[in-house]
Amino acid sequence: MYRIQTMNKISAKGLELFPREQYEVASEISNADAVLVRSQDLHGVALDESVKAVARAGAGTNNIPVPELSARGIVVFNTPGANANAVKELVLLGLLLSSRPVVAANRWVQDLAGKGEQIPELAEKGKSQFVGPELKGKTLGVIGLGAIGAMVANAAIALGMNVIGYDPFLSVKAAWSLDRNVQHSETLETIYAKCDYITVHVPQTDDTKGMISASSLKLMKNGVRIINLARGGLVNNADMIDALKGGKVASFVSDFAAEELMALPNVICLPHLGASTPEAEENCAVMAVRQLRDFLEFGTIVNSVNFPKTVTDNPIPAGGTRLCISHKNVPGMVSKFTAVLGDAQLNIGSMINQNRGDIAYNIIDVDGVVKEGTVARLKDITDVTAVRPIYA
Repeated sequence: MYRIQTMNKISAKGLELFPREQYEVASEISNADAVLVRSQDLHGVALDESVKAVARAGAGTNNIPVPELSARGIVVFNTPGANANAVKELVLLGLLLSSRPVVAANRWVQDLAGKGEQIPELAEKGKSQFVGPELKGKTLGVIGLGAIGAMVANAAIALGMNVIGYDPFLSVKAAWSLDRNVQHSETLETIYAKCDYITVHVPQTDDTKGMISASSLKLMKNGVRIINLARGGLVNNADMIDALKGGKVASFVSDFAAEELMALPNVICLPHLGASTPEAEENCAVMAVRQLRDFLEFGTIVNSVNFPKTVTDNPIPAGGTRLCISHKNVPGMVSKFTAVLGDAQLNIGSMINQNRGDIAYNIIDVDGVVKEGTVARLKDITDVTAVRPIYA
């Protein structure tokens, strides 16, 4: 029986994929095998020693202490692309809101309440203060062409915009998904210099934090409109405020509300609504649950942010054992595993070894039952972080 601890309200569409005869799922549970989380901050949270994996029902993992969990041999999953359509649609809304000041116009019209029959005439006279440009024919810069960025780029092409994309790590899959009319830029400077609108879709890292700042804003066109639904730290708010007040930036749409931004009339702050649709929540939950089940039941890893992708079509051998071993990525480890298994008179049927940075992961199929003593010997090997047997 696998035990799953949920840290947030998780969509029932995902939870129902856990077979009741194999899984116990609850928010309060001890000796959990895995944790399923959305937005709850796990920094400083003491996870059970039994935890083998943490699955984030969403793309970002800023709320998860990934280095700490990696050191414990705990796999951290996310669900890239599961909420892409929801974010794409909000970006499109952001583009429109940054162009046409409908929020301010609506507030102004509401202030006409009580003026009765005068309202139509007053509205006609006042509408000129809410003029804004069309998107068609303008140039949009998309920074980051992953699942969300690619969808945004394609949708903008369909709206009649010119689109320039930037992504130094563009995958083959993402490249194939892009509309052929999307131009690819080799530099951010081209995006800054040529684009009327800029939308950011990159993770927040040490390299990207504050990427929209005084130095980058200075390179942009006067009157540029910027949308950030990715991560709040990508934008230096103080520099953005200066650019807004000086006219360099005509409008800024952010999914990350901040006190200093809210007083400016040309800023629209949203309460982190990017993936807040029932469809996105369901997609993320379903994807997270499937990844957890594949890992717990078969040892395979897909969409981990800290462990290498490791998949196999081989079934666990009848009457045998699948050993899932994680360790520091140092030389000579595989020979140590085979020596222990050889001492136990166990034959290795197949073996997969993958690595990612400082972490390596193995799936070793053994023709026989690996006893607790042998598992303990494997765990005692220096630089091994976790050993998990899965019995057929």
